Amino acid sequence: MKTLLRPAISLFVLLSVVTGILYPLLVTGVARIAFPAAAGGSLIIKDGKPIGSALIGQNFTDPKYFWGRPSATAPQPYNAAASSGSNQGPLNPALADAVKGRVEALHAADPGNQRPVPIDLVTASASGLDPHISPAAAEYQTERVARARQLDVKAVRQLVTENTEGRDLGIFGEPRVNVLKLNVALDAHAR
Repeated sequence: MKTLLRPAISLFVLLSVVTGILYPLLVTGVARIAFPAAAGGSLIIKDGKPIGSALIGQNFTDPKYFWGRPSATAPQPYNAAASSGSNQGPLNPALADAVKGRVEALHAADPGNQRPVPIDLVTASASGLDPHISPAAAEYQTERVARARQLDVKAVRQLVTENTEGRDLGIFGEPRVNVLKLNVALDAHAR
């Protein structure tokens, strides 16, 4: 038995060191060199302080800011520790009621806006943390934000255009707008 136990324990310790310590340190080191921003959490810095991550949405409710996709996380919105979808299917009455309430909230915030509400402003993403909205969702909110900030609509549209990210590698995904980056750009524009 001793002849079998000693090599098994030695191999266990060796593999634990390699896979539990050396490999993670190597991958982390390579990531910090090759992709320093992403390895550091893709933090967005304002006035020398981190205000959020470009990878996790934030709950903006003030009319002078662009609003992101609804979050399905609980107990608070955009809770990265509770990332999940609502698991409500398209025939679920609770989903229909939630979407109806979100549409009403958007209409209450901008009563003169009669355009169709983009779907991403009233439905949560699978993770509940999506930091992006579609360019159509940003355009839908442009007049409300311009009015609340007393800015020219063209200036706000220009900021949306400047903060619109294209498809990854030119073919993957859809164009999108990072809500936190856009709102930071709005604050900087107002100064």
